[in-house]
Amino acid sequence: MVAARTFEDLVVWRKAHTFVLEAYRQSRRFPRQELYGLTVQLRRAAVSVPANIAVGFKRNTKADKARFMNIAQGSLEESRYYLILAKNLSYLSISDRNLLNQLEEVSRLLEGYRRGILAP
Repeated sequence: MVAARTFEDLVVWRKAHTFVLEAYRQSRRFPRQELYGLTVQLRRAAVSVPANIAVGFKRNTKADKARFMNIAQGSLEESRYYLILAKNLSYLSISDRNLLNQLEEVSRLLEGYRRGILAP
């Protein structure tokens, strides 16, 4: 396997970026009154995931890299809550599982990547 040269080479970053694009698409359908509420909160949390992966990629120590992956995990869980809230408010339907499936995939990949960084 070839080592990643940039964060864009990481599968976890690409999947997280796809998640952000889908979060933006889905949140366009939220009510206008949520523009400065749930819409912006979901988008901010979602963007934070691949952004922290990118920042962590260039860190020099394993601990520092892992710390940024952990921050990305926290942002992913924050996104999860906003999606639950949006679903409970009927802004997302059950048919919008694609976004939640993407979140789950990013979560698994991120955890694996973080564990790999910390492996001896």
